[in-house]
Amino acid sequence: MLIDTHAHLFYKDYDGRLDDLFKRASDAGVGAIIVPGLDLKTSGQAVALAEQYTQVWATVGVHPHDVAQAPANVLAELAGLAADDKVVAIGETGLDFYRDLSPREAQEHLFRGHLELAADLDLPVIVHNRNADDALMRLLRDVGHTNGVVHCFSSTPQFAREVLNFGLHISFTGTVTFPKSTNAAVLQAVGLDKVMVETDSPYLAPVPKRGRTNEPAYVRHVARRIAEILDMTVEEVAEITTANALELFPALKTIPTDAAA
Repeated sequence: MLIDTHAHLFYKDYDGRLDDLFKRASDAGVGAIIVPGLDLKTSGQAVALAEQYTQVWATVGVHPHDVAQAPANVLAELAGLAADDKVVAIGETGLDFYRDLSPREAQEHLFRGHLELAADLDLPVIVHNRNADDALMRLLRDVGHTNGVVHCFSSTPQFAREVLNFGLHISFTGTVTFPKSTNAAVLQAVGLDKVMVETDSPYLAPVPKRGRTNEPAYVRHVARRIAEILDMTVEEVAEITTANALELFPALKTIPTDAAA
């Protein structure tokens, strides 16, 4: 079984298509899908999807791109949403110093708030990081919340070791299949300890699906490329990454292990 640990299925790209999408995911061996919110509205939509579909779980948070538009009471609102039994983490949150769509100081302030909320609720945190390694680790160490994942990992092998030594997981998307990706060097340096797979749907469709709207079934292509890099079988990668996901998100252990054999 594979678990797509990050797929934004609330986008209009999927309107009227979800039943077929879930059938394709099941056929590809995907037994569970985690849908992270990006702001209050989409966090609510993620929870609604999780309530509607047994194979879907939700996270609630504010993406760094959307920090500037977040209301003052956003953390209290997120805490309310997180009370739902199908919410397995806080996020997507973090820092994006590449596009800088929100002021950096505001990003750091709300990222700290997310980390503190996740610690208070004893939940993992879903972390976005782009060109912000130093600031990210500074805030993680300040708060001391070691339970979470740096998703769509795009940094160096050295930073991967730092993240893993701190206690966090990392996850890989379809970028691992891209010709110019640096993900292979990271995987060769750290192996599969605390590593998970994801699609980041609807973005980053993997080779050979480039140019299409990404979807959870395509996470098998991510696993296949990781298997090639590490000279393993797809089944071995699926077993290890799924075990890592179940460790980080204990609620998912209610999924039958043969749900998508």
